[in-house]
Amino acid sequence: LLPWPLWGRLGLKAVVTAGVFITTLWNLRYFLNPSEVPGEAPKHTEALMVLVWEWPSKQVPNISGDICRKLYGITGCWLTTERRLLDQANVVVFPHTRLQPGRDTLPKERPLGQNWVWVSLESPSNTKALAGWNQTFNWVMTYRRDSDIFIPYGKLVPNRSDTVNIPPKTNLVSWVISNYHRTQKRAEVYKNLSRYLHVNIYGEANKKPLCKDCLLPTISKSKFYLAFENSIHQDYITEKLWRNSLMAGTVPVVLGPPRANYEQFVPADSFIHVDDFGSLEELATFLKTMNSSRYRQFFSWQKKYSVKLYADWRERICTICTAYPSLPRGHVYPDLESWFIS
Repeated sequence: LLPWPLWGRLGLKAVVTAGVFITTLWNLRYFLNPSEVPGEAPKHTEALMVLVWEWPSKQVPNISGDICRKLYGITGCWLTTERRLLDQANVVVFPHTRLQPGRDTLPKERPLGQNWVWVSLESPSNTKALAGWNQTFNWVMTYRRDSDIFIPYGKLVPNRSDTVNIPPKTNLVSWVISNYHRTQKRAEVYKNLSRYLHVNIYGEANKKPLCKDCLLPTISKSKFYLAFENSIHQDYITEKLWRNSLMAGTVPVVLGPPRANYEQFVPADSFIHVDDFGSLEELATFLKTMNSSRYRQFFSWQKKYSVKLYADWRERICTICTAYPSLPRGHVYPDLESWFIS
């Protein structure tokens, strides 16, 4: 700054010019350092460390090194199960199936800026003891599309095959069921439907378990598959549709959320919904009398799409790093149970 007496010697034009020059330099720094622009969150450029407090499955796969980049092309994402690295982790993942009642097994304190993620692939009907986790988690990671981090059981991805592949068929309907409970709606629907047609049943419930490599070849011999969910909730569309039906090359007969919800995931002409019919007898008649031309129409989706199945927990957890820049900051779920059952 100039001493006060000198200001009088400068003309008005010089003062204005100096002011413009200083203002220009001040604004220029935002172009040179975009992260300092007011109102914008700083972009995360360092590698993220994601600590999985306890792995969702009983066996922990190899997560050493840059596994997210190596397997899924997701860069700058490091997974660990080493709890000693808690203070260094940006995100901590807590699968609900591994949470114990009470908070004794959780970290005593949350490092500043660290975010905790609640993870569940089960439906609300099969998720217990949620009330004890209020005011605990910043983000939720579930099969629901309105989750902070969306992890579906599967999805359709574009392809350019322009072909339709329908495996040879030797029977009409099949169903793989491990946990059969008479109180479930799917058990009631099956019982009434089986009065009008024969269903080939496999799985533990019928003492006909299928090995991992036998599942799809066995199901593919059926024209239709009963993709019946164990409970009915928004967006709860599991591997029964993606793997057991679409990937196997059968037409899914679905029992789950309303048709409109299914159509947010797959084309309307790729499946049959139980609710499309006034009675199960009508459904049975529709299945038994369908001609080959009509049947083939259910596979039109194959000309544009193929099925991507999400079965590896490493891929699901790596997606946290992809979503991280757009996730809300400073948010905590006050009532986790109310959100999940809504």
